Amino acid sequence: MSLQSIMIVGVGGQGTLLTSRIIGNVAINQGYDVKMSEVHGMAQRGGSVVTFVKYGEKIYSPVIEKGSADIILAFEELEAARWLPYLKEDGLLILNTQKIDPMPVITGTMKYPEDLLLKIGEKVRNFITLDALVLAKEAGTIKAVNVVLIGVMARNSGISKEEWIKALEATVPAKFLEMNMKAFELGFNK
Repeated sequence: MSLQSIMIVGVGGQGTLLTSRIIGNVAINQGYDVKMSEVHGMAQRGGSVVTFVKYGEKIYSPVIEKGSADIILAFEELEAARWLPYLKEDGLLILNTQKIDPMPVITGTMKYPEDLLLKIGEKVRNFITLDALVLAKEAGTIKAVNVVLIGVMARNSGISKEEWIKALEATVPAKFLEMNMKAFELGFNK
């Protein structure tokens, strides 16, 4: 593999940073050079958050240019639509169908866009949608949406399930590990 570029997009509080650390640990354990970068606005207040993870033989910059992401892991529909131009033509979009209203929608100055999944589907050839929130609840906590999505990505990564589990064990705090393992399995088997 020469290079893998992954964008993790969501809103503050959804676990995008933990997700990037887990993906980074998997890549490091495979012997790859890894670079990560996070970009966010008002992340603590539910603002947009994007994390770049690149790995391969030698990586010089974590920045992912438009049209060059192999995978976009989207924690929320509107964020998927916002960052979609960064996906390669043959890239994979993994999309949680959850909708989180941004501040302009909460204040009533804007409406949440309608038919986003339909519009995204018209632009992307290769995508997986799922309600990761329902699966996270099944695992025992709504905070495991990120790990459900990691499970889906792991199944499509070409890296063994065991390697992903090792990274989860090394990254997730012990007191949350059991719920996160269940969330991972639910995503992996989706």
